[in-house]
Amino acid sequence: MDGLINKKIFLLDMDGTIYLENTLFEGVVEFLQFLKANNLKYLFLTNNSSKSVVAYIEKLNKMGIKATKDDFMTSSMATAAYLKNFHLKDNIYLVGTKSLKEELESVGLSIYDELNDEINCLVVGYDTELNYKKIEEATKLLIKGVPYIATNPDLVCPMSYGYLPDCGSFCQMFKNATGRTPKVIGKPETYMIDAALDKYGYKKEQALLVGDRIYTDIASGNKANISTAIVLTGESTREDVLNSDLRFDYVLNHIMELYEALKKIYK
Repeated sequence: MDGLINKKIFLLDMDGTIYLENTLFEGVVEFLQFLKANNLKYLFLTNNSSKSVVAYIEKLNKMGIKATKDDFMTSSMATAAYLKNFHLKDNIYLVGTKSLKEELESVGLSIYDELNDEINCLVVGYDTELNYKKIEEATKLLIKGVPYIATNPDLVCPMSYGYLPDCGSFCQMFKNATGRTPKVIGKPETYMIDAALDKYGYKKEQALLVGDRIYTDIASGNKANISTAIVLTGESTREDVLNSDLRFDYVLNHIMELYEALKKIYK
């Protein structure tokens, strides 16, 4: 794979890329150890906002991956940073998990899951604790016209048995009811990529984004003007790739193909 010798930071999606639900793909632990041994940086970039960074660390540790907060750049983290910059003094209603609520509160934001007259902002994430009360109250806020932010636009979350509706599907439901669309923070926007490269001091030509979704992972890489690799272990199929107008630098059946290619370079 031409060009890999210049890559120094690997931005790795999680769901569908390194694991599926709670099952880590074969060889991922060895691949990550190989990157570290060769002074190559990896960072987990995930749109899944149902878990806080602490929860992700716990999940990966159980899978055999020793992780710290510095190994992540999530849509939850990016959303927290965005809200801190632009909505710090707002009273924010959250359609999201308790884990996401804790993540947002950790940067000093005022987060509510009960509607009141003081609420003046709405945030929607991938809510695995969604109920009709949240749907109704969020709809009322959208009709009222409050600022509306979504952690990510993913339509589905891959599971071992298929897919579940993700944040993007929730937002589509709200659009059908109110006509409103959110400001999206996660992929395909470039907030997470830009923050990751700035934080660790890498140039765009040194980065490779690896993911399983064309309309989020690959789209964000194209938008940020960095190299991309699509893996066919999650949502996207080879037919999807062939029918897409986006740029793919590498098309991989499995992330292990990237590992094997790098081993030939770093012998």
